[in-house]
This record gives sequence, structure tokens and C-alpha cells, in this order.
Amino acid sequence: MLAVTSVNSCRYCSYFHTKQALKSGVPQYEISQLLSGDVANCPEEEATAVIYAQHWAESDTHADPEAVQRVQQAYGIEKTEAIHLMLRMIRIGNLLGNSWDYFLYRISFGKLRG
Repeated sequence: MLAVTSVNSCRYCSYFHTKQALKSGVPQYEISQLLSGDVANCPEEEATAVIYAQHWAESDTHADPEAVQRVQQAYGIEKTEAIHLMLRMIRIGNLLGNSWDYFLYRISFGKLRG
């Protein structure tokens, strides 16, 4: 979630996912790395999914078919579908947060920024 949020730059999602990661025991330095787009310390069993999630977000949900195949090979079709469901949910949250920030910006005549 942090890796996708780093691509979409939603401050609400960054705050929420950072808070959840801290509660789950993820060290601050790993959170900072993920928010900066660095997945070098990602657990091996999660790395394919995290890198794919970033690609999915960066490609505006139009992932390369070869990338989808790699995820399916790594996790199976059922888990890949679950990953896509989570990615869509994260995207909706990011879009809502960023839209809200733009709304605040417009009604404040540019005084409030995200």
C-alpha cells in the first residue's frame, strides 16, 4: 500500500498507511524507503507484488501483460485477483484523497495545498 501511495502522492493515504505499518511493527526506515519508491528491503516473498503494484500505479492501471504473467506465476491466479482488488481499492482511496485536496485548493483560492 505504501509503494502504491508513493506513486499517487495522496497525503491522506500516506498518513493512514504509515500509521498502520507502524502499528504492524514495520520499522520507520522501511516505511520511508517504501514511500520514496525504494523496495530494496522488501521481503523476497512480497517483492514481486510490491514492484508490480508500483508498475500498475505508474502505468495508470494498464500493466504490461508480461508483468501480469509474472505475478500470476509467482502467486497464482486467485492471489493475483486479490492483488488487483486491493490495488483498485487503494487507487479509489488515492483518487478521493487527491480530489479532496484539489477541492480544498480551489475553494481556498490556492491558499490550502495538499
